[in-house]
Amino acid sequence: MTRLSIEDIKQKIRDFKPQITTVDRYIIKKFIGTYVVALLLIIGIVIIFDLSEKVDKFVTNQAPLRLIIFQYYANFIPYFVNMFSPMFVFLTVIFFTSKMAANTEIIAILAGGISFKRLMWPYFISATAIVIFSLILNLYVIPPCNKGRLAFEQRYVRKKYTEFARNVHYQISPGTFLYVQSFAPSNNTAYGFALESIEGHDVVSKLSANEAQWDSTSNCWRLRDYMLRTYEDGTEYLQTGSNLDTSIVITVEDFYRRKNTVQTLPDGQLRRLIRDQKIRGDKDVMFSLIEQNERWAMPFAAFILTLIGVSLSSKKRRGGIGLNIGIGIALSFSYILFMRFSQMFVYSGTLPPFIAIWLPNVLYLAIAIYLYRIAPK
Repeated sequence: MTRLSIEDIKQKIRDFKPQITTVDRYIIKKFIGTYVVALLLIIGIVIIFDLSEKVDKFVTNQAPLRLIIFQYYANFIPYFVNMFSPMFVFLTVIFFTSKMAANTEIIAILAGGISFKRLMWPYFISATAIVIFSLILNLYVIPPCNKGRLAFEQRYVRKKYTEFARNVHYQISPGTFLYVQSFAPSNNTAYGFALESIEGHDVVSKLSANEAQWDSTSNCWRLRDYMLRTYEDGTEYLQTGSNLDTSIVITVEDFYRRKNTVQTLPDGQLRRLIRDQKIRGDKDVMFSLIEQNERWAMPFAAFILTLIGVSLSSKKRRGGIGLNIGIGIALSFSYILFMRFSQMFVYSGTLPPFIAIWLPNVLYLAIAIYLYRIAPK
């Protein structure tokens, strides 16, 4: 037996060029083509249903036609495509593979000497292209689209956001804590303002005010009726006044931020927000972590659902492709529901966001491996 040196192995890796056969090109063309057609058909149907549901609100709120088309629906399409991409992938694989099996094409391919494992190559090449496409949408395209879509919905579909933020706690930096009893978006004013500096177990200073109003011109908080207490060597020093401008890293945008605001942030901004929220001890960090993990977990489901789809539909059935499509719809919807349901584990504090969001992928990967093992080869 000849032993290969490390250099020989590296050379073989460099020389390795996977060949794309006629069968591979045929399957890739079927996969991508059916996926695109399915997207176009479903998107058209969804837009019609969504328009029929919201047309009264568009008319009542006098939404301009230009904004309906270019701000709402142009931004709605990428969001919808990404949300249901796993289902589209699954149904695509089920549909055209079942037709190939019904036409005995799968049997002919396997009888021609191509193994079932080798047959999976063009499927996973196609799935890789879809995963890359979905990741680009998730990380760079959809966040700015969501910003425009949500702004349109806020103005022309839903009621304006006038809700007060209450009992807000932030850790601005290590040892510096902010508390606001309530925040009114109507005048950008925080009521019951308190800022504490702590070293070890001792309070170094405490700045409190009845009101803190955001000054957009100078980008600072203007305190009214403030009181500053400082402590040195057991002695308390008190300073009061009617107005005081103070600069802290919290801006008015932090109070306006809602649960769905994280959907509008590109990947870099989302990472910085998560870092700041963790430093501040912000309880809303779980929404940011859910969004971050979903952006990666959803696209990679294409690999898992492709494997399940091929394993289920590669066998020729007497009932035709109807049974396979029915199973495919049930499994794809169950995956999406499980993905949404797994978020409840985060809200309840049962599981950390990373585990909860990736749990459906782990479970369905186990199902995919089992179905692959029992699939006819």
